[in-house]
Amino acid sequence: MNNLRNRVQLIGNLGRDVELKSLGNGRVMARAGIATREVYRNDVGEKTVEVQWHQLVAWGKLAEIMHVMGKKGKEIAVQGKLTHRKYEDKNGTVRYTSEVVVSEFMLIH
Repeated sequence: MNNLRNRVQLIGNLGRDVELKSLGNGRVMARAGIATREVYRNDVGEKTVEVQWHQLVAWGKLAEIMHVMGKKGKEIAVQGKLTHRKYEDKNGTVRYTSEVVVSEFMLIH
């Protein structure tokens, strides 16, 4: 049951090319955003499409692989854990964000 705790699985399309960032300590990090869509019929029978955006973060070798393979518009599947963090923007305002820390990545054709 432990492997079911804080587990996220998403299939969606990349909104932009995966960005790779090298950190000063030799580590690399990738960032990307994917859009997932849900299609359903509303109360009056009209077809409705709902799009949600999700922010992804990956580290190390997985980040490098995502950077090489992850191009805008590609459909991908990811698995990871949901995290929340706060940061201060360039204006000094405290912001909060939720991200999926990716542990598995796959291109879907």
